[in-house]
Amino acid sequence: MRAAALSSFGPPEVLRLTEVETPEAGSGQVRVRVKAAGVQPFDCRVRGGWHPFGTPEFPLVPGNEFAGVVDQCGEGVTDFAVGDEVLGFTVLNSYAEYLVVPADQIVAKPEKMPWEIAAGFSGNAQGAHMALRELSVGPGDTVLINGAAGGLGTLSVQLARAWGATTVIGTAREANHEHLRSLGAVPITYGEGLVERIRAVAPDGVDAALDAAGPEALRASVEVAKDRDRVITMISFDTAKELGLRDWGGARSTERLTELLGLYNEGRLRIHIRQSYPLERAADAHRDVGSGHGRGKVVISVS
Repeated sequence: MRAAALSSFGPPEVLRLTEVETPEAGSGQVRVRVKAAGVQPFDCRVRGGWHPFGTPEFPLVPGNEFAGVVDQCGEGVTDFAVGDEVLGFTVLNSYAEYLVVPADQIVAKPEKMPWEIAAGFSGNAQGAHMALRELSVGPGDTVLINGAAGGLGTLSVQLARAWGATTVIGTAREANHEHLRSLGAVPITYGEGLVERIRAVAPDGVDAALDAAGPEALRASVEVAKDRDRVITMISFDTAKELGLRDWGGARSTERLTELLGLYNEGRLRIHIRQSYPLERAADAHRDVGSGHGRGKVVISVS
């Protein structure tokens, strides 16, 4: 089968179209014929040399969220059948024509959900859910989302509003401000003077802050937060340690994903697809995500 795979770690160009062995579903597993796969900063970290399971084996296929059609069920799988349309999550292997995952890592795709949106939903939606639950975001809160126009940020804005936050402040480039307003956020611009711009919207400070932008945004978040225990980052882990912020973590699950799909079906969550790249241009997809700019989600169309 075709896959966008790594033969070594390095810059985006090491991600190339490759022929690899087609996997077979084992006990408790399903094989999915992948229609599309989401692209996340996590995947770029893997390509750059970080490996979640220690010593890597090449060729290595990145990709941790996907959507497709079940085409093989292993022994003991009773909740799904060949032909079912699904979306789900994994750690690796989504940038390929076929993928094998445990059956408890997929859910039924809503009938009217487009494939590209389904592919880009699981990772960022669950990441936003985990982070905002960790921050105990709820009714009446003023919430700061740094990096609010990206795939994670836009879902965090919408989820905070869905859970009752009174004010959601989103940092982004000015070109993305109108988009953030359409999601219910108060947009402000990155850069020098960020703390003052946040205080102009929230003079008494913010109740919770999520950083998906970088070290300087995280420092600003700590400065304006009423309680530093309600400040977390998705990317700036060294800075968080330097600032003495607490560690945190969470786990993806089909229960979490099902809850989020319920909000999607109610029209309370929407995803903007920034760009869809064919499988042979997976390197360009990584360049796009790695730029740190842009609105919404990048996906790879597989079949």
